[in-house]
Amino acid sequence: MRLDAERQKELEPKRLQFAKSEIEKLGYKLTYESSNMLRFDFKGKPVVLYVYSGWHTGATITDGRGIEKLIKQIKNQAK
Repeated sequence: MRLDAERQKELEPKRLQFAKSEIEKLGYKLTYESSNMLRFDFKGKPVVLYVYSGWHTGATITDGRGIEKLIKQIKNQAK
């Protein structure tokens, strides 16, 4: 359990919607969505994003933290 569960409860839905919107704007379809995690395919491999912490991981990206960093990385690799 997180130290500040109330903060997570407040921010997680907003971050989820933001991440979902940004990923879909780039033309990627979500393959899985839960209240705290999104999954989509990038270059044929799954990418997982944990929306509250911003942690993203996958075989075709560099693992890291931050939704904006993930979006930037995908834009740069898709060129």
